[in-house]
Amino acid sequence: MKFPKLSAPVLLLLPAIIVLAAVIVVPLLFSFYSSFTPFRLTRPESLWVFIGVRNYVAVLTNREFWIAFGRTVLLLTVALNAEMFLGLGLAMLVNRATRGQRVLRTMMMFPMMFSPVLVGFQFKFLFNDNIGFVNNALQSLGLTDRAIPWLIDGNLALVSIVIAEVWSSTSVFAILILAGLMAMPKDPIEAANVDGCTPWQTFRYVIWPYIMPFAFIAMTIRSLDVARAYDIVKIMTDGGPAKRTELLWTLIGRTAYSDARMGMANAMGYIAILLSILFTVYFFRKLAAARQQIGAEW
Repeated sequence: MKFPKLSAPVLLLLPAIIVLAAVIVVPLLFSFYSSFTPFRLTRPESLWVFIGVRNYVAVLTNREFWIAFGRTVLLLTVALNAEMFLGLGLAMLVNRATRGQRVLRTMMMFPMMFSPVLVGFQFKFLFNDNIGFVNNALQSLGLTDRAIPWLIDGNLALVSIVIAEVWSSTSVFAILILAGLMAMPKDPIEAANVDGCTPWQTFRYVIWPYIMPFAFIAMTIRSLDVARAYDIVKIMTDGGPAKRTELLWTLIGRTAYSDARMGMANAMGYIAILLSILFTVYFFRKLAAARQQIGAEW
């Protein structure tokens, strides 16, 4: 039996294809299969018991899953809007700078250089109720006479996570929006000034329609990051107190490793991926609409 002779490009790509198949395709297929089984880490033989879509039905009827999903959407909405407004303001300030703009652009990228694990530890220390910088600063300024339990109170813990997410990722919006501002032609702005437009009118009807696609690109990237947020939450609160900061992927991690229900966790994971794809499709449609608007107006 003769095997077909492979061309040189295929032979050169073959090692990469084998590695990708070994580290991505095979684990994905295995996890997808196990989502149809009652697989538990403590019972390896359960991997070969096929139960159909029972795990998916259990996940879709699980109140805890939908609470974690709603909390993830809340974090996504608050964090993305805060990052967009702060990033927009930061980008416009840097764009108007006449000196040191290169230094400012470099400084904007600093938060992106820290890993989420490091950011989690950093903000866990900052919001510590005994030795944290935030409580010490508030008490030193006389704004409070007692330590605020940032990571112990359920509502404050979620606020702390939002602050950590916003600090670490506002620069994504700032950099992309700044790229749009720098690429924008100056003629429409000069024409708006000649016509007597106010600064707000110039921004609303001239600048914002042009940079909107850049904002949607940043929002698409960040929506995927926030939708699978795990590291910062795991380090800062581990889903606590009393699961008040449990998000989708911290719930999946707890189900898989703490409860050892790997089959159920994989089913949760694939449903979460499907929900993330729906969010991505929504933002891409918004991006396409913004591009069409620019094409019509410019």
